[in-house]
Amino acid sequence: MRKLLIPVSIIGLIILDQVTKFWIVKNLELGEMKSFLSPIFSLTYVRNYGAAFSMLQNQQWFFTLVTITVIGVAIFYLIKHIKGSWLLLLGLSLVIAGGLGNFIDRLRLGYVVDMVHLDFVDFAIFNVADSYLTVGVAILALALWKDEEAWK
Repeated sequence: MRKLLIPVSIIGLIILDQVTKFWIVKNLELGEMKSFLSPIFSLTYVRNYGAAFSMLQNQQWFFTLVTITVIGVAIFYLIKHIKGSWLLLLGLSLVIAGGLGNFIDRLRLGYVVDMVHLDFVDFAIFNVADSYLTVGVAILALALWKDEEAWK
């Protein structure tokens, strides 16, 4: 069952990421901000030519190499530990979905569509895929801490 559920979940997460980006591009002008769940966050359409949270602008070949490597390693571990802990599989699935969600933008557009602006803190504008990556890495750290054997 996991062998089917995990890829379907990853595909579903990627679709959700792409749909949110499509909606933002169709409904907001570049740079436009709209209040949404104020005072928690607003929606702001920006183009990110860098890495997560706008780091390393205009380094497309570097991002391609890093993305392919990280996703490849994550897929390898996912397959190797398909019967492993659900926490490990969840973290790997989120990292794969987040990496692929942003990679699709880079290949298709040459940049990543970002839209989530936190109103309560001065922080970079990010997107759904960035959230997957951040939460996925945190879950992987927890899984590693909880069960070091999962990574052997």
